[in-house]
Amino acid sequence: METFTLSRKELHRPGLLKAALGGRITNRQVATALRLTIRQVRRLKRRFEAGGATALGHRSRGQPSPRRLSAAVQAAVIRLMTTVYVGFNDTHLTEKLREVHGLAISRESVRRLRCRLGQPPQRARRAPRARRRRIPEAARGALVQIDGSPFAWLETRGPELMLLGAVDDATTEILALHFRPAEDGYATLFQQLFTRHGLPLALYGDRLNLLVRNDPHWSLAEQLAGTQYPTHLGLMLQDLGIGYIAAHSPQAKGRIERLWATLQDRLVSELRLRRIASVAAAEAFLPAFIADFNRRFGKPPAAPAAVWRRPPRDLALILSCRYRRVVARDNTVRLGPRWLQLPTRRALARRPVEVRELLDGTLIVLLDGAVLATQPPPGRDFTLKPRHGPHAAHRPSTRPRPARRLLSRLPRLTTPTHTGRRPLASHPWRQAIDTDIRHHLITKSRRTFSRSSKGGHSH
Repeated sequence: METFTLSRKELHRPGLLKAALGGRITNRQVATALRLTIRQVRRLKRRFEAGGATALGHRSRGQPSPRRLSAAVQAAVIRLMTTVYVGFNDTHLTEKLREVHGLAISRESVRRLRCRLGQPPQRARRAPRARRRRIPEAARGALVQIDGSPFAWLETRGPELMLLGAVDDATTEILALHFRPAEDGYATLFQQLFTRHGLPLALYGDRLNLLVRNDPHWSLAEQLAGTQYPTHLGLMLQDLGIGYIAAHSPQAKGRIERLWATLQDRLVSELRLRRIASVAAAEAFLPAFIADFNRRFGKPPAAPAAVWRRPPRDLALILSCRYRRVVARDNTVRLGPRWLQLPTRRALARRPVEVRELLDGTLIVLLDGAVLATQPPPGRDFTLKPRHGPHAAHRPSTRPRPARRLLSRLPRLTTPTHTGRRPLASHPWRQAIDTDIRHHLITKSRRTFSRSSKGGHSH
């Protein structure tokens, strides 16, 4: 059976059809997600069962077009292109072929034949794209540009740091600055920005994977929804009603890019003048530097009324990393090396809950929006870092499973169970029981061998 390469439009078909064949979703859900009829979904399921994912491509793909040029016409055009009309551009050659030789072919056909011969074009078909300067927003808080700049801000007196910043698009004033070892502290930058000024209407930044999804993975729920779920920071901005604009080039957010050139001169000189050599001292100096910088270089906005919005009361809860967890049998929830004991007034075993890790390290367990339990931060030196993506639990694991070490020459005592009603073989209780049983079998076999040896000597 002939196979076809899947296009971008057809990439989600195998995963959805596999889920439909497994009974996890219905044909109607697949038809809605792929924008097909239910009858076409049934046909695709039969083709998928017979030939796999490669059988789902369009069957006319790769077939020659019925409107293609004949071999005689192609040979005539190639002969004229390489002899009489050498050096003619595509449009000029098309006109000559039509007017002089009566060959009514399109300029695109001429271009394809020229590319087949490996000849470069005589001139660019289109002029370079003209770009236009973007007009700044009129009011404060309408648009805030964010970015990070790695630089030796402390020169040789300290480590190389990443400076995260936020600039108002209407006034070019610095709204917040924050030093970090890497570009992973946007949540702290958001906290400074939102508490000091308010919520902006939109943010303008890079296509960083911490801010927007740029990975090719699509879960089953994402395929049904037709869109990828946002990142941790994207969920924060979504809950706060703040739009995010991903720039296609550094020049698109030129205001904050030009700010880094200024700060790498002025801020570095000011830090050197005060002999600041630690990150804590540099952070303490930033508010005074921002006030002096805005007084010197800030400009009035076109609209006097600002559009900042008041942050919600639960801002600290929103600016957190979110994880989905399942309550264990002992009413505990684990997040990495930390765990929380839930109140035993309710039977919550095997219930899915949401665990949020705040900026200061506080853990909060939520069930249907209600707080079940909290845990204080582990210490003052805590730094919030995403443990994994907010929906990584739905992704297939690619990490190899460690092989289980078994004693040689002993049969397997228990069969593995995956019903969910018994503990798995890797459970500590099961491992302890298996160890005791194996120790008993080894001891018993040694006693039997000893008795048989004594009996042999007696004969």
